[in-house]
Amino acid sequence: MTKTNLSRLISPKSIAVVGNRGADFAIRESQKLGFTGKIWAIHPTRDSIEGIDCYRDIRDLPEAPDATFIAVNAESAIDIVADLKSIGAGGAVLYASGFGELGEAGVIRNQRLIEAADGMPLIGPNCYGFINSLDGVALWPDVHGCEVIKKGVAIITQSGNIGLNMTMQSVGLPIAYMFTLGNQTNTNISDIIHSMLDDDRVNAIGLHVEGINDIEMFDDAARRALRKKIPIVAIKSGRTVSSAQIALTHTSSLTGSDQLYSVFFERLGIARVDTVPEFLETLKLLSIFGPINHNGVASMSCSGGEAGMMADLIDGLDISFPSLDKAHKQRVKDTLNEYVEVDNPLDYHTFVWGDRQRTSACFKQMISGGFAATMLLLDWPKTEESEQQDWDITFLALCDAVADTGEKAIILASIADCMPKRIIGECLKYGVAPMIGLDLCLKALHHSYRIGQSFNNSSIPSLKVISSPSIKTNNKALTEFEGKELIKTYGISVPHGKLISSSNEALKVAQKLSYPVTLKVSSADLVHKSEKGAVRVNIKNPEMLNKACEDLMKIGPTLLVEKMIEGAISELIIGVNYDPTFGKYIVIGSGGILVELLNDSIPLLLPVTREDAFVALSKLKVYPMLQGYRGKPSADIDAVIDVVMSVVDLITSSEIIELDINPLLVMTKGDGAIAVDALVKLN
Repeated sequence: MTKTNLSRLISPKSIAVVGNRGADFAIRESQKLGFTGKIWAIHPTRDSIEGIDCYRDIRDLPEAPDATFIAVNAESAIDIVADLKSIGAGGAVLYASGFGELGEAGVIRNQRLIEAADGMPLIGPNCYGFINSLDGVALWPDVHGCEVIKKGVAIITQSGNIGLNMTMQSVGLPIAYMFTLGNQTNTNISDIIHSMLDDDRVNAIGLHVEGINDIEMFDDAARRALRKKIPIVAIKSGRTVSSAQIALTHTSSLTGSDQLYSVFFERLGIARVDTVPEFLETLKLLSIFGPINHNGVASMSCSGGEAGMMADLIDGLDISFPSLDKAHKQRVKDTLNEYVEVDNPLDYHTFVWGDRQRTSACFKQMISGGFAATMLLLDWPKTEESEQQDWDITFLALCDAVADTGEKAIILASIADCMPKRIIGECLKYGVAPMIGLDLCLKALHHSYRIGQSFNNSSIPSLKVISSPSIKTNNKALTEFEGKELIKTYGISVPHGKLISSSNEALKVAQKLSYPVTLKVSSADLVHKSEKGAVRVNIKNPEMLNKACEDLMKIGPTLLVEKMIEGAISELIIGVNYDPTFGKYIVIGSGGILVELLNDSIPLLLPVTREDAFVALSKLKVYPMLQGYRGKPSADIDAVIDVVMSVVDLITSSEIIELDINPLLVMTKGDGAIAVDALVKLN
């Protein structure tokens, strides 16, 4: 989609509406927003829509419209799109359903629609369309809550109803654009993101996505947002396990497609949130302040209970309440009663309540501590405005402190009922952020800080999707011995060992290797040998080996004898799996027989650097053990990273579709890491 064409559609100088129900709203709501361009109505039988005389046919229009809202059935919509293309129109919104969401018949109809458009941008079909609050355009089939603004956030969603509900927010979020994309026939999320990045009036972007059709296009758009320092906040629906699991291996059970999206978003500096309130509050904070530049924040309230609650709620987030130094404490204390214990969070009590000058002096000294932002917890009573004077005074005292210092400040109400709408408007006038919900505000600050950190990282590589042309149902599983021989060619250490088919052979190999040894059944059909009793470890002498051979040959005729590896610091898993959206990816986690129970793993999307591998490793619960837990020796972390990078080389140059190195025994520093078991599947 060309930027010029899309710009013409979403910022039109002329609008046409076709149809009946829905078309009337598009006229009415655009007029409410103050659209000053030309509006034409087209209907085969009606004389007028919303007071505008109707043309009978698209081709009767005096000129080609920039944007057209089409509210007719699916078959008629295709003909209208073809007519619009023929007269040089700028694009269209298709309200109608009955396309790709219907199955095979809908897919065929969708293809006909694409051919009719012939490159002319379409939003939808099966969507509500869009609202442009900056230019007064609402190609939208219903009421909405947007108001004309000069700058703000753009929200892009795949759901018309969710988009509609979000426009009704009254928490002070300035919505510049609302897009509902439906089926994304020839205009997708990435196209809209690029278009929003071209509009300097957009200062943040919010996404509600169910899935992303072209992940590489999205990657390109999101990295452009990073370069332009435009924050993106996302809600991703669907936290179910990936349907692309190839087999019941450990690796495929450790991650799902949803977790890969989280990793993908984190890499691109996109804040992933869980709820609509968190989405709206985070976007609002970013729209007003932009990302905060460090993680130290402050809190003020006249209640010890609220101060304690804030201290609890910040736990686990990347922001913190730094303690005040002695001089700072004294400056604050000098403005308050001697009984007040000054700290951060600050309980300033009520000794200065109702006194604007003294309260302002206290707030000024508190916020002048180099904080990224300071929150003032203030809940207005549900009374007449005339009875809210003391709360207004406290609010104005903060505004005075902000005016004197230029610091970033937040008025924070615990619930929406406790912040009057008039105060939200006043906050925006004074440059103070009106936030609702203690936990939501802290999470918004957390996201703001993390986005700011991403903006400072200029070396984010583009996503590298290594896909298989088609995933075969009869993937070839290698035996453990074959798998180890393969990974050994990429520099990954494995125990010395040999295949045998009799006790005599086993004894000869063990003598050469020296005891203790391990013995395993060698078969591509045995995925988890320990669960089938097909493994014997720590075999210390010939008698034990003879008995092990006798037992295991009842399971399979070919056995693998290997040198037993002792003295490991930790067991890890290094795996490879395949996802239809992201292609091949790597998993690193705690290994051994309890790998799934521990649920301690991190997926890595390609490309992977040594730094990426180290960061993932450092996030594991087992990482303190690798560092040398409670006086124990530290592990060979560099060797683990070497293995990860070897696996990267392996999956980019082979037909491996799935891999488990589990366990990877990590030895003491300088002694390497050894893959004592390996499951490999080739496509």
